[in-house]
Amino acid sequence: MQKWYKYVGFVAVLLSLLSCFEKKHEPIVAPWGVIDDTVSVSDEFDLHDIQTSGELIMATVSGPQTYYDYHGHHLGTQFLICQRFADSLGVRLRVEVYRDSMELVKRFAEGEVDLVAWPTPGHIDADTAKNDLMKELKTWYHPGLIAAVQKEENDLLTVRKVQRRIFSPMLDKKGGIISHYDQFFMAYARDIRWDWRLLAAQCYQESTFDPRAVSFAGAKGLMQIMPGTADHLGVPRSKLYEPEANISAAVKYIGQLQNTFSDVRDNYERTNFVLASYNGGAHHIRDAMNLAKRDGKNPHRWSDVAPYVLKLATPQYYNDPIVKYGYMRGSETVDYVQRIRQRHAGYQGVKTPFMGSHSSKPRKADKRKNKYDI
Repeated sequence: MQKWYKYVGFVAVLLSLLSCFEKKHEPIVAPWGVIDDTVSVSDEFDLHDIQTSGELIMATVSGPQTYYDYHGHHLGTQFLICQRFADSLGVRLRVEVYRDSMELVKRFAEGEVDLVAWPTPGHIDADTAKNDLMKELKTWYHPGLIAAVQKEENDLLTVRKVQRRIFSPMLDKKGGIISHYDQFFMAYARDIRWDWRLLAAQCYQESTFDPRAVSFAGAKGLMQIMPGTADHLGVPRSKLYEPEANISAAVKYIGQLQNTFSDVRDNYERTNFVLASYNGGAHHIRDAMNLAKRDGKNPHRWSDVAPYVLKLATPQYYNDPIVKYGYMRGSETVDYVQRIRQRHAGYQGVKTPFMGSHSSKPRKADKRKNKYDI
């Protein structure tokens, strides 16, 4: 036995050899951990085979230290370490998320994955594996790597996550002008039956009215539209920095979310769920709704569901069998909805001028639709 590295409570990576399994019960160890000391290994599948295939497959569970999706960007300390290793090999990293450690070991034993990332407590005291991939991993790894990826992740999750200029939440309070883009908010908010000032409040939360804002994940413009979302909506990526095109895309996406939550009959409540989904993802919000319903709460009332959005940051809840999409940073989403509602309340003193939508000719229903106060 060779004691070559100690690390408490972070990441363990199993190296799988994907072809013929020879039943050698040896501990499989990476420089930052071990998951099991009775897995089968083989000398058949090596580094060259993985580089030839062009893909390294990582299996893990959902969690803040392992892997999660954050505004379309994949994060988690273990994921970031594996991503860096894949980059060093010149291959892409594919992530498969499973329910628990038993399923991870099963997938590994069946030869479906190359790496298993799993948090494990205690120090490491084991023999090193003897294959080219492990040798490459040990050569590549250095003790400062964990601190480096933690810093990278922390930087992405701080206020620096969106690069933008900060503008005032009111361009001209006395004149009743919220922003330079009020005409677009007024025109497009009618399509989703929103008060235009609510759309303005959401825009300020997203970008502080900076049409050139860009997030670390690549979301762009006033309403922080992801390029993939733009593709889905049929909006050219080249237009995402154009205010009207960006607002139009956001409204189209909001309309889709409204349909997704059509089971929430109350307009005010449905809008809360739409705002939460715009920020945190509809799948996560559905998970929280299912948890609330299971516990006897009203799944269509935001005040009942919001606590479960927060609870999706704790293992007891994101590992619950009823939860399909795992961990989320729920505190940001709950705060997002609250801040928009508060800002909208402040904007409601701004009078709405009579305007047409996409032309100078107003529709008959304009006055009625401008009264929507959700």
